[in-house]
Amino acid sequence: MSNELNGKIALVTGAASGIGRAAALAFSQAGATVVVSDVSEDEGRLVANQIVATGGEARFIRCNVQERDEIEFLMANAVEIYGRIDCTFNNAGKGGLILPLAEYPEDEWDDVIQTNLKSIFLCMKFQIVQMLRQGVGSIVNCASVSGMTGTPGMPAYCASKFGIMGLTRVAARDYATRGIRINAVCPGTIHTPAVDAFLQREPELAIRFIDNMRTRHPIGRLGTPEEVASAVVWLSSPGASFMTGHGLVVDGGRMA
Repeated sequence: MSNELNGKIALVTGAASGIGRAAALAFSQAGATVVVSDVSEDEGRLVANQIVATGGEARFIRCNVQERDEIEFLMANAVEIYGRIDCTFNNAGKGGLILPLAEYPEDEWDDVIQTNLKSIFLCMKFQIVQMLRQGVGSIVNCASVSGMTGTPGMPAYCASKFGIMGLTRVAARDYATRGIRINAVCPGTIHTPAVDAFLQREPELAIRFIDNMRTRHPIGRLGTPEEVASAVVWLSSPGASFMTGHGLVVDGGRMA
């Protein structure tokens, strides 16, 4: 087991399943104490309990990232318990409907932008304030290859992920001289529980979409949450100490 984050405190939003869950487990395997956060309490507590059961230290704190007060409470509570936050992975988000732009409902647009983009803006605000007090810290935001190139039928998702890349780069430059590194991870299509739920809900549409995504990956398959989690932990580690403002692509060659 690697100890590259031994003694560090890591916070993961959207940690109840998929990439967030894998990242929480990977942070623990790297030696970090993990604050597991999600709106889904039962699943989130299971992740924290799994970390503890394997010899790690973890605490679950519920947070709906659409609510500013809950984000503020999450940070304040985590700092009250552990005294600091060294690494954060802002992962909570949603995909939204798959429809062409002219058919896209305005309320769905607002929900995706609020969940994916505004939430990261708010998370970063409170995280940066704490890291400035400490004089050091690392933030990783979950963007996407869809934040670098358009994905047909996903206007809100793509707009939110392009926005996350913009926030990441601006904030990285704002705080580069103050001990805070801010990067993003940009996954391709990853086989998560959300993909499985999509397959159950709309199997024909989901199969076409997933087959299309698979063919876009030269490696010939979808990625796994653990592959993305490895990139997140590395970006948070001393091994990436000269990296800030970067979008690390984990996409099986899609962007190539």
